[in-house]
Amino acid sequence: MPVKVFALSTCPYCRMARQYMDENAVSYDVVEVDKLDGQERADAIDEVKKLSGGTSFPVIVVDGEVIVGFNKVRIKELLSL
Repeated sequence: MPVKVFALSTCPYCRMARQYMDENAVSYDVVEVDKLDGQERADAIDEVKKLSGGTSFPVIVVDGEVIVGFNKVRIKELLSL
C-alpha cells in the first residue's frame, strides 16, 4: 500500500508520525518540504494545499486517503496495524 508523507524537518509531529511508522515497519516515501528549493518546493506546497486544504504538517497519504497531522488512530486504521 503506497504511503507518502509531506513533512517539515523541524516539525515535532512530523517526527512522531515518521517514528510511529518506522516502529511498525511501514514503508513510506517522505518529502521534507522545507529542504526543497525553487519550483520543486512550490510544487510540493501546492500538492499539500490540494490534499489538505492548507499548509499544516504532516500530511500523510495512505492509498489515496489523506491524514492531516499526527493522528495515530487513523494511521493505525488505514495501515491495519
